[in-house]
Amino acid sequence: MEEHVFKELRFYFRNGDEWTVSHAEMADVWIARVTTSYGRINGAGKMQEIHPCKSFKIEILPEADHTKTTDINAGSLEMGMFGRAIKYQDIEKCDLVFEESDRKPLRIYFPFKQKDASGLDNIYQTSIISPQNGHLYVVIDANRTVFDVYPELRA
Repeated sequence: MEEHVFKELRFYFRNGDEWTVSHAEMADVWIARVTTSYGRINGAGKMQEIHPCKSFKIEILPEADHTKTTDINAGSLEMGMFGRAIKYQDIEKCDLVFEESDRKPLRIYFPFKQKDASGLDNIYQTSIISPQNGHLYVVIDANRTVFDVYPELRA
């Protein structure tokens, strides 16, 4: 069986911001039940192959709380990416970028249901920065919150 090792995740937010987190900056990551589907993104355009997942969780180390000015807007620069992930619950998808230079990134779509009419925040995303270790925990799941997946974070 061929093994594929990813070197980073590139997160995409609904407002157009991006955030790249290297493999070394993650303590834990789990992307459950990635499937292949065919459909239109946002109900428009051509039918295309897409890869939705059922559930996503990640624990990100404090070293990742940085931004590249090419990735995000000035407001996110000021609050840092951890602050941005807490304030706005709008991570829509990510690219798994692999170590093999000839392999295309795999785009994964997260479960998404808008919280309100603006359509930006995702009711399925919960995030917290742990006061104990400064790690960012993010869970995107229709049935579980960050506290269900990481019960030790409950105050």
